[in-house]
Amino acid sequence: MNYILYDGAVRNNLLPFTFTRPVADIRIGILTIREKWEKFLGATTTTITEEYLSEKYPMVELEENVMINASFLPNPELVELIENLQENQAVIYGDEMVAFFTTNSQDEVDFDSYDLIEFEGDILTVEHTWDIFQKNDAAIRADFDLLTEDRESEPIPATVNVLGAENIFIEEGAVLNFCTLNASTGPIYIGRNAEIMEGSVIRGPFALCEEAQVKLATKIYGATTVGPHCRVGGEVNNSVMFAYSNKGHDGFLGNAVLGEWCNIGADSNNSNLKNNYESVKLWNYETERFENTGLQFCGLMMGDHAKCGINTMFNTGTVVGVSANVFGAGFPRNYIPNFTWGGAQGTQAYLPKKAFETAKIVMSRRHVDFDEMEQAILQHVFDETKEWQK
Repeated sequence: MNYILYDGAVRNNLLPFTFTRPVADIRIGILTIREKWEKFLGATTTTITEEYLSEKYPMVELEENVMINASFLPNPELVELIENLQENQAVIYGDEMVAFFTTNSQDEVDFDSYDLIEFEGDILTVEHTWDIFQKNDAAIRADFDLLTEDRESEPIPATVNVLGAENIFIEEGAVLNFCTLNASTGPIYIGRNAEIMEGSVIRGPFALCEEAQVKLATKIYGATTVGPHCRVGGEVNNSVMFAYSNKGHDGFLGNAVLGEWCNIGADSNNSNLKNNYESVKLWNYETERFENTGLQFCGLMMGDHAKCGINTMFNTGTVVGVSANVFGAGFPRNYIPNFTWGGAQGTQAYLPKKAFETAKIVMSRRHVDFDEMEQAILQHVFDETKEWQK
């Protein structure tokens, strides 16, 4: 069967992360949503997403296709239902479409003729940016079980202080010595060729993905994910880093999500709790106003290629757009638009030519090309949101 993941109605709620990727390529837990589905289905997937992203994330449509709403995370019961779908059948969850079988073009589906199968179990969904860290605990546990079933961990080195050794899985090539791992509070997954340096203290649930690195004497509270090729140091609590991002120095990151190719300067901090303990509001790109999250703890949302200088202070519930460059004294405002240069003392547009020069240098350090396709995506984001760049 040909499986296609589509963005669905929540795509705009997941900006700034979906400016540069489909919903399916958001990381929550250990894996991206796409990786989870492909692991369960035993098949590759393609994507229906925004037109300007379609060259990088193409769709392959065959005579028979199963369309899956990428905001839903797979589990064994849901996957079994979807794998057994027949023509003119769909799976729903409440009022939401989860998946449907079609032999027509995805633009020509008549759901009035469909047999609707209601899924009544529990499903993890990603519908808001804050879901990424808020539901990361459950997602890490599910991914841990998925990735480690019937497999044997590499041995835990004798120099490591351990609680809950049975909840720790170490992949081949990982390096860790003279650190403390407490997996009694949740599983700890250490990916292939990852490294935990000496003096670090980590409480699960925690995921350190392939080629990622925890710097000396880092303190990490669960549920935290450090994505592939990321670097992390200082103090981190309940945060998700997608891939290729750095928070390599002292400073606090809490209840936060960083996209790809982000960099947090030394001694930078984000607040995750308001002084009056009220629920936190976050900028919503679709409504163009701040939205109440209902959460008491909510920190920083930072889009791809965003950077901040040393000693940056982010207020509770700050959203930083794609390719923003933040620096200077004081608290910058809680919403920093895409391609913005500056901070509390004022901002201006960060022109694509300069942003692209930086992106090329940053990516080349990790042996990744900043090619014409990546440039075209960022150029589209700049052009689409130019009115906010002040």
